[in-house]
Amino acid sequence: MVKKINSILISNRGEIALRVIRACKEIGIKSIAVYSDEDVRSIHVKKADEAYHIGPAAASESYLAMDKIIDTANRVGAEAIHPGYGFLSENESFAEACEKKGIIFIGPNSEALEITGDKMKCKAVMKKAKVPSVPGSDGIIDDVEEAADVAHTIGYPVLLKSAFGGGGRGIRLANNEKELRKEFEMVSTESKAAFGKSALFIEKYLDRIRHIEMSPSPVVDQKTRNNVGEIAKRAADAVEYLNAGTAEFLRDHEGNFYFIEINSRLQVEHPVTELVTGVDLVKMQIAIAQDEEIPFKQDELKMHGCAIECRINAEDPFYEFSPSVGAVPDCSIPYGPGIRVDTYLYPGCTVSGYYDSLVAKLIAWGSDFEEARKRTRNGLYEFTIEGINTTIPLYKTIVDEENFIKGELSTDYIDRFNLMDKMHELTKKQASMKSSAAIAAILLQLEFAKTGGPSFQFHKAKPYSNWKRSQVNR
Repeated sequence: MVKKINSILISNRGEIALRVIRACKEIGIKSIAVYSDEDVRSIHVKKADEAYHIGPAAASESYLAMDKIIDTANRVGAEAIHPGYGFLSENESFAEACEKKGIIFIGPNSEALEITGDKMKCKAVMKKAKVPSVPGSDGIIDDVEEAADVAHTIGYPVLLKSAFGGGGRGIRLANNEKELRKEFEMVSTESKAAFGKSALFIEKYLDRIRHIEMSPSPVVDQKTRNNVGEIAKRAADAVEYLNAGTAEFLRDHEGNFYFIEINSRLQVEHPVTELVTGVDLVKMQIAIAQDEEIPFKQDELKMHGCAIECRINAEDPFYEFSPSVGAVPDCSIPYGPGIRVDTYLYPGCTVSGYYDSLVAKLIAWGSDFEEARKRTRNGLYEFTIEGINTTIPLYKTIVDEENFIKGELSTDYIDRFNLMDKMHELTKKQASMKSSAAIAAILLQLEFAKTGGPSFQFHKAKPYSNWKRSQVNR
């Protein structure tokens, strides 16, 4: 029986809140925003049908405050909550609290979230389901001696990881036993500081790997995609996963695939999938939450063309990606054939230092990689954001870099091909060209002043009101 959702509270902010609001408007569902003190003037507050204040700027007292969000949903009569990504989107306790209050959580259920959120438990489930994983420890490593034994078995180099880490946090590389003993203490301390507890495991370090999420890739042909897709389906079945999610894999230089985790939420890069498949994933999420059947079969889902996404962060790539926050006096958002921009920016807005640094996503579609690349390039050069520094200069360097064009990509791509040095060189070259153009313009103005300049004739334009009337009366 279909569970009709009439209103959705969006427990998030920024561009993803706007993305969900737009989907709600398309299907006639009331969108309800929440906001902190810091986001009073944010655009998602203005665009939603209703908006409610939930607390101070700190995320712990607003967007991570489960009780406040659920109480607000109950108070305003929201049948469902969409968590977006980040914040509470993968929190099993939040999903369980929603379930107990009779609120539909638009995402997987709390049991699936509990498994996928525990890296070691998830790895054990995947091993039982015969999903290939990176060689490493079968469970948590209790002490450094056990770590040394495992590393000796799988061979160096190895990665020490916190079971509670993510996004690169709580990870250390060890090339030998001496480094292992040193890094074990370091990552243990980091884990306690960042997550309140230490639980470490070991994985084999794979060199020059590609990070493959189940979406298009230059090295994934249709046969490989079918094979990896079957593995992803086994992974989803193993945890009884329902709703949107992303199976993530590592691919080594020999073409072997290893499962690493499931992102149990809408992916930040979901626009790439939407542009090449034509499927609106947010509307599909809502449909599944209402117990509607997926309106197509797997073999009916076809990919067309290529899409590239650039995550524009408020960070300064020239100074080790240090945060850059503050007012944005003006901005110019690119548009045109195949261009999509998901952003919360508008002239006069403010980029806050309290939350994630992502301010925009530039996504370009093309009939093939080269068309998508050129559209990405054009979009980057049209994208201007005043008042803050962003990662746009790095992307400008990447889209024209020969190894990127050849598809020579890996997780060490930036270091291997000295992209940071190339970014500095490109920026200096562009600055020099701008200076030359400015000097030429000044000299031209001086010449005009000396000679009286060229002769121009101006004609008074017909008033708009008269033009409009004349067009209508024709």
